[in-house]
Amino acid sequence: MVMTVDGLRMRYGDTDVLDGVSFEARPGEVLALLGPNGAGKSTTIEILEGFRLRSAGHVDVLGADPATAGERWRSRIGIVLQSWRDHGNWRVGELLQHLGSCYTPYRSPWPTAELLDAVGLTEHSGQKIKTLSGGQRRRLDVAIGIVGRPDVLFLDEPTTGFDPEARSEFHELVRRLAAEQGTTVLLTTHDLDEASKLAHRILVLAAGRIIASGSVPDLTQLIAGEDEVGWTVDGQRFRKSTSDATAFVRELFATYGDALGELDVRRASLEDTYLALVREQA
Repeated sequence: MVMTVDGLRMRYGDTDVLDGVSFEARPGEVLALLGPNGAGKSTTIEILEGFRLRSAGHVDVLGADPATAGERWRSRIGIVLQSWRDHGNWRVGELLQHLGSCYTPYRSPWPTAELLDAVGLTEHSGQKIKTLSGGQRRRLDVAIGIVGRPDVLFLDEPTTGFDPEARSEFHELVRRLAAEQGTTVLLTTHDLDEASKLAHRILVLAAGRIIASGSVPDLTQLIAGEDEVGWTVDGQRFRKSTSDATAFVRELFATYGDALGELDVRRASLEDTYLALVREQA
């Protein structure tokens, strides 16, 4: 396993922010960590990155404890924060080349030209950072996070400020990193559509605990009767919830045949499941 978390606890005073969090991540796996504000997502990420000391529990990332790991370990980690503070007078290409040079004692960084192309900033290479738009700055944040070709990449709300085209391009980049380079990605996001498109597995965190874990289909199956089927027979409208819309529709056709009309199916979504899980926990 690339990442193992067992019984992770974090306490501030008398308050448990994390209370027995456990999960694992494999090479090339994309995990999405979902949860309401205050659920403990950022605290979990900061502990795994080595930026915050835990109160209790076992944490192993790339064979080391993040709390005591050294520079060589850090060279294998990539981080994209919600915002990045840097010197606005740096030019985009110069900054990435400089940061890449910091990795050379340990590993081969991403060539600057290839990295600029991957994040869609090639034409802005010579531009000062302070002149970039918000979306361009966010692309630069991503470039900074992956410049060292990380084995583990932490993404905290990575597509904030992205337009739809940039978001689609970023999703494709994450898929390539996972599939072609075996990068393990841990993603926090409030965008449930993004999580469903990117993640192999989703962890739902609420009140400091993992309350559900699995693929999108796995999670939607946890909430019975989420698919909704509507139809008419002889002008009368009907609607029913079912755990298997496909089988139910077949039964309708077998029963009513040509008399069946105005059929519509609303499939259970990740948003439906997520909201139901969080409400149940609350």
